[in-house]
Amino acid sequence: MIRRFKQFPRPHKVAISVLSVMVALLSLAPSESAIAGRALPAPELVSQTLGERQPLALAINIEESAEVDSQPLTRERIIQVRSGDTLSAIFARSGLPSTLLHDINQLKGVSDELAKLQPGKQLTVTLDEDNAFNSLHFPLDNSRTLLISQTASGLSSKIESEELELRTEFAQATVSSNFWNAAASAGLTPNQIMSLAGMFAWDVDFALDIRANDSFTVLYEQHFKDGILVNSGNILAAAFTNQGKTYQAIRHKDGNYYSPQGRYMRKSFLRAPVNFSHISSNFNPRRLHPVTGQVKAHRGIDYAARTGTPVVAAGGGVVLESGFSPFNGNYVVIRHDGTYITKYLHLHKRMVNRGEKVKQEQQIGTVGATGRVTGPHLHYEFLVNGVHKDPKTVDMPQAAVLSQSELASFTPHANRLMAQLTKVSDIMLASNNREE
Repeated sequence: MIRRFKQFPRPHKVAISVLSVMVALLSLAPSESAIAGRALPAPELVSQTLGERQPLALAINIEESAEVDSQPLTRERIIQVRSGDTLSAIFARSGLPSTLLHDINQLKGVSDELAKLQPGKQLTVTLDEDNAFNSLHFPLDNSRTLLISQTASGLSSKIESEELELRTEFAQATVSSNFWNAAASAGLTPNQIMSLAGMFAWDVDFALDIRANDSFTVLYEQHFKDGILVNSGNILAAAFTNQGKTYQAIRHKDGNYYSPQGRYMRKSFLRAPVNFSHISSNFNPRRLHPVTGQVKAHRGIDYAARTGTPVVAAGGGVVLESGFSPFNGNYVVIRHDGTYITKYLHLHKRMVNRGEKVKQEQQIGTVGATGRVTGPHLHYEFLVNGVHKDPKTVDMPQAAVLSQSELASFTPHANRLMAQLTKVSDIMLASNNREE
């Protein structure tokens, strides 16, 4: 075949070669059915494009979008409370409308809570996509948050509470220089120190009676949030030894403190009605008067203190007199019952009127230097059936006792807490002795 091809004239050879190439190219070209097959999608793809599944997928996408859109987009604005801030000042500074503030103040109890603004606290305000008010969060304390929300029917408010973990802690100390330093060294907060002193204030004069080697043991609450201490709570029980005599107090469910026998720690009268720096003159029937130089009975105690120091009622009663005289200056007299009367002389200001009822520890005036005096002080007198008694040593009326029904639940509780105090006190004392 090849030999015959060589015998052809040259023009014929070229023609035959060209024709052969064309035939080869045509054999390689796809057929119509193949072109059609490649143009149409595979059977399973057709069902996705033209069948039932594609519309279902679209429906799902639309439904999910609607669900997202049903929750309006919000943005937070955290506002720091500054010194001297008021709610109106915060709203003005943050661009919030005064009408919103008015509506918030109409909510029951809310304005009182929001009035407790303290520098450093934070308010969190959320606004929707139209910059309209959505909610306000205001932390009241470590466990409670005030929430004000915008609803379809107007503003609503509620307090959200978070449970704190409650633990108990002990503190013990012996006084070396003064009570405050000893209590602070034992880990008590200033509020707890004041509370501890207040519990025993009717039995111990913390200004005059404290001595070196006095001691105390305290059982108190601590509150934790997520394992972190957030604050120290109430004192549950305490024992205080002053000049060899021990006093004990237990917190009852009514929030007051009682002795283990159920006797109210708060007596009918305070030993001293003022926070004084020192006693400038004691009760003395034959005292030499500092102004006149004559011997004249001093029928009360002079408590030296700064002008303006608050003076409180030693006990509850009715104001018998409230006036001024050249010798006594501004003075107040209180009748507590048919037996007891107290007098408060040389006041700078009087804050009660004749006939007014007063409660124990209610402020009735301030320390001054009015009348015949040499310096600012409170002259305090205590009368029993019309007879002057030394306020420091007079026997005070017995305090009230819990009822029998209350004692039934209080006594086991008190015994348990006092046993804990005693045990911890013994352990700590033994530990201190080993260290020494």
